[in-house]
Amino acid sequence: MILKILFWIFIGFILYTYLGYTLILFLFSGIKKIFTSKTPTKEENFEPEVTLVIPSFNEEPFVNEKVSNSVSLDYPKDKLKIIWITDGSTDNTYDLLSRFPDITVMHEPDRRGKIHAMNRAMKIVDTPVVVFTDANSMLNRMAIREIVKPFMHVLTGCVTGEKRISASEKQKAVAAGEGLYWQYESLIKTLESETGSVVGAVGEIFAIRTKLYEEVNEDTLLDDFTLSIRTIQKGYRIKYAPGAWGVETASLSVSEETKRKVRIATGAIQSLSRMTDLLNPFQYGFLSLKYISHKVLRWTLVPFAFPIVFLMNLLIILSADSNLLFQILFGIQCVFYLMAFAGRLLENVKTRAGLFFTPYYLLIMNYAVLLGFFKYVSGNYSVKWQKVKRT
Repeated sequence: MILKILFWIFIGFILYTYLGYTLILFLFSGIKKIFTSKTPTKEENFEPEVTLVIPSFNEEPFVNEKVSNSVSLDYPKDKLKIIWITDGSTDNTYDLLSRFPDITVMHEPDRRGKIHAMNRAMKIVDTPVVVFTDANSMLNRMAIREIVKPFMHVLTGCVTGEKRISASEKQKAVAAGEGLYWQYESLIKTLESETGSVVGAVGEIFAIRTKLYEEVNEDTLLDDFTLSIRTIQKGYRIKYAPGAWGVETASLSVSEETKRKVRIATGAIQSLSRMTDLLNPFQYGFLSLKYISHKVLRWTLVPFAFPIVFLMNLLIILSADSNLLFQILFGIQCVFYLMAFAGRLLENVKTRAGLFFTPYYLLIMNYAVLLGFFKYVSGNYSVKWQKVKRT
């Protein structure tokens, strides 16, 4: 009996995290739209000065394309400043950037991590809004205009754009899985934004009010998450701007993607350990539920729940207390893991059936969280990391 109760509790964690939370957001979003009258706002004259900050390390292959992308953005040239910071780079990134007089380039030979570079760049930012983007992420032409719009509301402290994976009609497992995952994440962010505040930003493109920026500890792994959450802790909101997106290619292979996910997971556990105040619903209300549902459960209990549910289900059907329901549930799990195994075997095969790789990518994601958890607990991590190879 106890085994069955624990089984339903752990399967409940999984179903709630990936489905139940989304349904709650749909419900609250719908209710809010019914009782909130939407008044049109004038946007045509809202053009605050913006600084685009691009931290980079050995990004020589992307310099020309990223510079071209940045200077072609649809925003008044006299209101958009561009800063590249190339600390520690040992390739020709700095030399290539030196050819562009309209771009401010900061460089020091020592490599001390991305957050150190960002802290350094912010010392010369004098615009009311700062936008961070990655060197390998190409922004859409209207990205700056779209990402500054939510700042018309005085309570908006941070705005996150959308991460997109460049996709072909036929994709390998990692591109198909990552693309579907970010489409799902975009839906979550849309609903979170409609119900108050998003829980965290994506590093490919996000913006904050410059006055809210505080230097972050230089051992911080998830700079985007930490900086964005800090604006919430100051009483502001994070909004989602799907009209501003950054496009990048997928990781070269599943092993490369796993390496990236492990680092993110390590940083996630680090962030959770430093932001325990967000667990207090008496202080943050509905935002605490979002934080627990979207981040805490996904980064702690759910990765452990997958193997636990499978093993418990196996023990139950082998016991005398089993019934047809548990046999069906075990069969569904077996099909899920067989699909994941097939995805592993076919990970280098290009196919139009992107959904086929979803179980594989989901398992890889949760496996990476487990590795990241133990990596953080052991203290075996560094703010410096090896770049992921991309397609």
